[in-house]
Amino acid sequence: MPTLILVRHGRSTANTSGVLAGWTPGVSLDERGAAQAAALPERLAALPLAEVVTSPLQRCQETMAPLLAARPGLRSHTDDRIGECHYGDWSGRKLAELADEPLMEVVQAHPSAAAFPGGESMRAMQTRAAEAVREWNARIERDHGADAVYLMCSHGDIIKSLVADALGLHLDLFQRISVEPCSVTAIRYTRLRPFLVRLGDTGDFASLAPRVEHPDGDAPVGGGAGAP
Repeated sequence: MPTLILVRHGRSTANTSGVLAGWTPGVSLDERGAAQAAALPERLAALPLAEVVTSPLQRCQETMAPLLAARPGLRSHTDDRIGECHYGDWSGRKLAELADEPLMEVVQAHPSAAAFPGGESMRAMQTRAAEAVREWNARIERDHGADAVYLMCSHGDIIKSLVADALGLHLDLFQRISVEPCSVTAIRYTRLRPFLVRLGDTGDFASLAPRVEHPDGDAPVGGGAGAP
């Protein structure tokens, strides 16, 4: 079965302003995010990508633009199922403000029970994304062979949930996974099990330096802004 390259979109204006974007329209890459996207073609140059699948949201489309420009023959598709979690009434609100919501404790400690008001549950988010991957795996293998490599550009919580699915982790543990903006995660699928072969690889170790970001140990909903 194919190898899936998961790319989180580059840093967005919502990331740097501390806003939970969700499906809010008009959220673009910031200057750093645009630079991250511009570096993708070289970072992925050694990979013979069969096809690209991307979230419909602007920040993912912008992240893929330099790669698609560098490979004009590469087919690209949009799939709503790998779009951001539908945060409903939380969309567009400041994360600092949401930290005081009782639901945030559930999102952190028991996400499989979390459902966003006016939106979807985190369980439903994982289910739709995992179903999309399984369908695309079959399609890519049918059209390009079992050793094909393809790419999906998506969002922090989506990618974390797919990693948890690949590892057989309960969704309640997915907040222990971290993927920074424009990071590359790779999952090699086989008939019996997936193998996680890369996780959140940015090629930059600056984010590992000590810094004060989450003193309470909470995971950044939506994925966080990455290294400063």
